Amino acid sequence: MSVEPRVNEQIRAREVRLVGPEGEQVGIVPLERALQLAADVDLDLVEVAPMARPPVCKLMDFGKFKYESALKAREARRNQQQTVIKEMKLRPKIDPHDYETKKGHVVRFLKAGDKVKVTIMFRGREQSRPELGYRLLRRLESEISELGYVEAAPKQDGRNMIMVLAPHRATKAAAVAANTKATPTREPRPEDVEASPATTVGPAGNSGE
Repeated sequence: MSVEPRVNEQIRAREVRLVGPEGEQVGIVPLERALQLAADVDLDLVEVAPMARPPVCKLMDFGKFKYESALKAREARRNQQQTVIKEMKLRPKIDPHDYETKKGHVVRFLKAGDKVKVTIMFRGREQSRPELGYRLLRRLESEISELGYVEAAPKQDGRNMIMVLAPHRATKAAAVAANTKATPTREPRPEDVEASPATTVGPAGNSGE
């Protein structure tokens, strides 16, 4: 379904509340008069508030308006921050080398702007020593503090203990900027906008290693 406003002869009201090209209030005028004023200044009559009584219409260059709207929509999509949750699993008695490797993955995820779900897995008698997992999570928290913070504190969940880390705002902003720089996009041309009006799609959550 089209969501574009009615323009010129598409407008159905008998009279409209007219707004000039600079935002000045002209007042309520018959539709025919509004269309004539638009033609006199070589602009379009665009219905900007169809639910008002009478509807509000503005004099503008509709082609230019669509082009600028497409640019803004593209920029908004570019700046949207997708929330991705990675997961890292550790054992409470993890080998020091394995710990450093796992921590390196966590650091990489945070630098990419992703959240990290850190899971400590207890087995057998380890379940009676939850403090081991807690100390390990707190150690990890302190060692990545320059990049992220604890969004969800350590919590026991059956045989596991879970903590969620999130990147600091500056860390995520740097990741978004780096991603934008790495994937340049061509700005739309007016003819592109005419052929395919822009729509905005919200971000979708993802998860995975």
